[in-house]
Amino acid sequence: MRIAVISDIHGNLAALEAVTSDLRLRGVDQVVNLGDSLSGPLLPKETADFLMAQTGWIHLAGNHERQILELNERSGSGDVYAHQQITAEQKTWISSLKPVLQFNTEVLLCHGTPYSDTTTLLQVADRNATAQEIQERLGLQSAAVIVCGHSHVARSVRTGAGQLIVNPGSVGHPAYEYDYPYLHKIESGSPDARYAIMEKRQYGWTASLINVPYPWQHMAELAALRGRADWVSALSSGYTKG
Repeated sequence: MRIAVISDIHGNLAALEAVTSDLRLRGVDQVVNLGDSLSGPLLPKETADFLMAQTGWIHLAGNHERQILELNERSGSGDVYAHQQITAEQKTWISSLKPVLQFNTEVLLCHGTPYSDTTTLLQVADRNATAQEIQERLGLQSAAVIVCGHSHVARSVRTGAGQLIVNPGSVGHPAYEYDYPYLHKIESGSPDARYAIMEKRQYGWTASLINVPYPWQHMAELAALRGRADWVSALSSGYTKG
């Protein structure tokens, strides 16, 4: 069983198309998408069209799917833009998605943690979570493999109990600045799209974290047209502006 894991596309259709082409060459058996697929200043409607057309893919909702549907006075501009662009059918589709899914008896899929779509499992802001912090976020979850997204940081960890935890990184948003729980930056250091492949072998599950180069220039131009200099910097370099 070879499972391709994608997450945090954020409307970056060019990055998604590059990842899809790459994973097809690698002979995967299943593709799972961990959510935060549409929010951002790029191509939310077109990205939703692409994802909805992928027969057999498994999709989860990220916190941004929920936030797109529940706009309020605190909503971010990326959620507002996606809400304005996507169709009623697409809103119905994302409303049907869940943030946690038991893939099989061994593999659990979640956007953030098994219990929260806004908590990062392997990160605490801009640092790696400690073994104790990871265990606290896992709670009593005993799946052999836990796959998570949300942080945009590609990382894999094997716990003391032997559980493999994998974050594939972000397909479409390689750097950002965030103010919770304190002001910090997440920077992947390259404009590449990222995903992971998991495979069960003789001695257990393995994870490969993969970088895919793609023509990011059009996406950066779209971000510039939307007045998002922060996205321009992230898309073109993998670093935040300034």
